[in-house]
Amino acid sequence: MQNDILSSEFANSPELVEKLYQYGTAKIYREGDHILNENTSIRSIPIIMKGMIKVIRTDEAGREILLYYIKAGESCIMSFLGGMHNEKSIVKAEVEEDTEILFLPVDKASLLITQYPEWLDYIFKLYHKRFEELLDIINAIAFKKVDERLLDLLNKKSELTDSSIIVITHEQLANELGTVRVVVSRLLKQLEKSGKLKLSRNRIAFL
Repeated sequence: MQNDILSSEFANSPELVEKLYQYGTAKIYREGDHILNENTSIRSIPIIMKGMIKVIRTDEAGREILLYYIKAGESCIMSFLGGMHNEKSIVKAEVEEDTEILFLPVDKASLLITQYPEWLDYIFKLYHKRFEELLDIINAIAFKKVDERLLDLLNKKSELTDSSIIVITHEQLANELGTVRVVVSRLLKQLEKSGKLKLSRNRIAFL
């Protein structure tokens, strides 16, 4: 499953790209599949070649909240850090849309750090990006109302999919926001009345 996403990401290091394909194992997943669950061992690092996954945290009561998305050309820094320290996963990763993933064994990911500065720079950039996204989540929960967070999430999904139409259920939105469906349904109705959205079955369209 050769894909030029890595060649673009590591344009100045074709040898690194060759090593990633040599060490990695390619797999294809469908929307809704789980590639990582909480409290499971981390044996490989996923690099997204095509598509998108979302990383979710679940509390003791079973409530979920979306942490961030991982799109093509990116990896999961939490998987990397957990795998490096031989720790169990504290998050789960779910496929948002049909996705192609290159799984790099943890030991090979560690080896490449010592051999290719470009790989270490890639890891640091991911860490910085995810840290900022997690700060945004904390700020949103602390300082924003649920309606603002809902609209922010819908805008983010529209941006990531490059579409003004979002296919999703109210229950899924509630899970990603860490709230309940009835709250999301009420807020969506308010946004529709204000002329910002058009609602239909499992579809939300920006106007």
